[in-house]
Amino acid sequence: MQTRSPFFDDLSRLMTSAAGVAQGARSEAETAFRGFVERWMAENNFVTREEFDAVREMAVKAREENEDLKARLDALEAKLAAE
Repeated sequence: MQTRSPFFDDLSRLMTSAAGVAQGARSEAETAFRGFVERWMAENNFVTREEFDAVREMAVKAREENEDLKARLDALEAKLAAE
């Protein structure tokens, strides 16, 4: 027959509590670090991924429009030269 020792029960509860506190501290540290990085990036004029992707899309669209306009201009110049 096995008996439970109050010492080991207390030690087990203490370790469980310590693990919970450590997890909470880790979560707080991650949140604080994330906030620090976001503030640092904002202060140094870094852009977010969403802003970068939006501007990139605009540039791609503008490049496509420029290529279409160039093709139309080349066609008009060729037609004018043929006359």
